[in-house]
Amino acid sequence: DRRRDAPAAGSPIQPIIKDVGEIYSRLLDHRPVIQGEIRYFVKEFEEKRGLRELRVLENLKNTIFETNDRVLPKCEQAMHDSLNETLRRLRAANDTMHRLQEKEYEARKLQADRVMAREEKCVAHWEEFMRDQQNKRAEVDEEHRKAMERLKEQYSEMEKELAKYASF
Repeated sequence: DRRRDAPAAGSPIQPIIKDVGEIYSRLLDHRPVIQGEIRYFVKEFEEKRGLRELRVLENLKNTIFETNDRVLPKCEQAMHDSLNETLRRLRAANDTMHRLQEKEYEARKLQADRVMAREEKCVAHWEEFMRDQQNKRAEVDEEHRKAMERLKEQYSEMEKELAKYASF
């Protein structure tokens, strides 16, 4: 359909269409300009930034090699020495704590034994005291019973004597 509608070659409208195409491509089609700007930006970025990035990467590589060759072994050695010293101190502290715990255990055991001995002594003393009290109570009861019998006898004698005088 386009071919049918398209003007025939050699028609007077052909130069106008060509001019309109050129105007369109210059005014409205920015692709060639943008592509040129992009190529320029990439070229400038790669030239300027690329060398700087290369220097930064080279510095990083040197720093990493220096760290691996010098700093890391020194750090490892210092850490190893410090850890060995710390481990030695921890073992000494652990041994000291163990001895202190044993002493405290012995002291507590000795104190517990003393408390048990005191308790047993107190229980024995209490039992002896209670037996003593029972004996004294029995003695007091016996004296009371004898006193009651004497009083009964005395009152019965008094009654008998009173009975003698009551006949008057």
